Amino acid sequence: MAETNDTINIGPATNNQAAMTCNRMRSIVLTCIALIAIVFAVYIQVGNHDFLDYDDNVYVTANPHVTSGITTNNVIWAFSSVDAANWHPVTWLSHMADVQIFGMNPHGHHLTNVVIHAVSAVLLLLLLFRITGSLWQSSFVAALFALHPLHVESVAWVAERKDVLSAFFWFFTLLLYSEYTKGRKPSFYMYTLFSFALGLMAKPMLVTLPVVMLLMDYWPLDRYLNAERGQGTGSQLLRVTSPLAGLVKEKIPFFLLSLLSGAVTIYAQHSGGAIASLDRIPPLSRIENALVAYVRYIGKALWPFDLGVLYPMPPSFPLWQVLGSLLVLLLISVATIRAGRRYPYLAAGWFWYLVTLVPVIGLIQVGAQSIADRYTYIPLTGLFIMVAWGTADMTKSWRYRKIVLALSAGMVIIASTVITWQQLAYWRDSVSLFRHALQVTADNSIMHNNLGFALFHKGHVDEAISEYKEALRIKPKSSSAHNNLGFALASQGKLDAAIWEYQLSLILKPDHAETHNNLGVALFRKGRVDEALREYQAALRIKPNDANAHNNSGLALVNKGAVDAAIQEYKEALRLKPDHSEVHNNLGVALANKGDLGAAIYEFQEALRTNPKDLNAQNNLGLALSRKKDGR
Repeated sequence: MAETNDTINIGPATNNQAAMTCNRMRSIVLTCIALIAIVFAVYIQVGNHDFLDYDDNVYVTANPHVTSGITTNNVIWAFSSVDAANWHPVTWLSHMADVQIFGMNPHGHHLTNVVIHAVSAVLLLLLLFRITGSLWQSSFVAALFALHPLHVESVAWVAERKDVLSAFFWFFTLLLYSEYTKGRKPSFYMYTLFSFALGLMAKPMLVTLPVVMLLMDYWPLDRYLNAERGQGTGSQLLRVTSPLAGLVKEKIPFFLLSLLSGAVTIYAQHSGGAIASLDRIPPLSRIENALVAYVRYIGKALWPFDLGVLYPMPPSFPLWQVLGSLLVLLLISVATIRAGRRYPYLAAGWFWYLVTLVPVIGLIQVGAQSIADRYTYIPLTGLFIMVAWGTADMTKSWRYRKIVLALSAGMVIIASTVITWQQLAYWRDSVSLFRHALQVTADNSIMHNNLGFALFHKGHVDEAISEYKEALRIKPKSSSAHNNLGFALASQGKLDAAIWEYQLSLILKPDHAETHNNLGVALFRKGRVDEALREYQAALRIKPNDANAHNNSGLALVNKGAVDAAIQEYKEALRLKPDHSEVHNNLGVALANKGDLGAAIYEFQEALRTNPKDLNAQNNLGLALSRKKDGR
């Protein structure tokens, strides 16, 4: 009889289980689809945005290794280069792949960022659901990650491809790690380690991931001892620390990769001159900025308005801000630790936030910013976890809990979506972005300089000069602003004023190749050819691969009658930049003067191939063909 009862009960239970599993799978799939759909609905406008005059030139538009697409030499360069003061070969390869697929059309480059961002949001959802089993909290966190306004900078800026790639590998690595912890399969351990290595090669932001893995071991994986933590006899404490030691040991390869990546990154940033010296930003100022920054990021997460692409480092911070920030951080840290027994996700989320910001909090200062929205791309997930699981627990006894939570979550997501949509509009082009940054920040010399550069390239020279002068009013020792002002003045024929600005720039930064080249051009136009040639040579000593300096040096040598030497300079310029139409034309003129009309005609044709509207090349080609026909 008992056997009969068991047989009767097994069927329905199994069917109910299968139905529940099927429903949950359907809910997950639909949630993922909805998440992807809303990301594209909000971010689709970036498909009409331009490249920016701010790092996009370094990463894409003016980088010959990227603009020539994926080649063997470019792949080797990607793994050996520390250009842009970073070693991130996966990021370089990603940009090259975009050029291979979309060419230099910015729309495809922008939409690639959106695709990676959407996939990362889905990975975050799957990760949290896999390790917690809570669909709605996981969905809320993933939606906030996908739609929070602070994340616009990482997605809407082509140069921040490294950010969206790093998040993809971050969440994918953690998802693989969660699978490893479930089955303890060595193969998943190796997959996790490999994914982590790829992430480090996209952006070294992942150096803190091994610590976050330990936080996940605490919550929600619960891989630590379930005994009372921090209480009892010494033997109990030993039993608590022993699992921790084992978990740390398990992650030694990850920590070693982090150390290696950190060392390479410091070398790259030091080589690129990106790390601010202790003289410029003293250690105490860095600590003060770090403390204030932690709290400022929380404030911006809660109230995401007045967001700018660059927040300048202030001369100093009021003492009350520094001490107040320290007090807030200490109080939250103590509170989350004390609440750890009942609400472990609070400590896990809070220390996720604190730890992941360490590489970019400013203790090792890179750049001139005090804070940056893009630095919150991964860290905010910790705060989102605290909110999602904390709110669910705090409202357990509420009568209309589900309705209140659904409405509240909906309002937060809708508000984030609206603000994100508005923020994205500022990223449509350089002028719009820089003007907005100046509206929401004060004494922002870099943004005035950048706005001047963008206005100049749109043909608004007088406005550009005004912006350069404002940048110099705020920061008189800006070598970049002096150089840009000189270039704008030279374009108006004010060569003496331009030469003065270039000389001031070189006093501040003697090893700036671009300024030496620009000064050479101005001197050449004044007829001071020998001085111009010295400036071109100075530029090439600093930057031997500067195609423009080689071309300008060739022009100066032709002027001095050294045609053979000029031809060598032109050929070197073309080796560095094969599609430089002006250099092809100049080389053609030099060859024609030497009587080599066949080679000259070829160069003029190459100039027109790369730039069919080059009137000089058209005219020179006609003259060369006429001379060859006449036998001259």
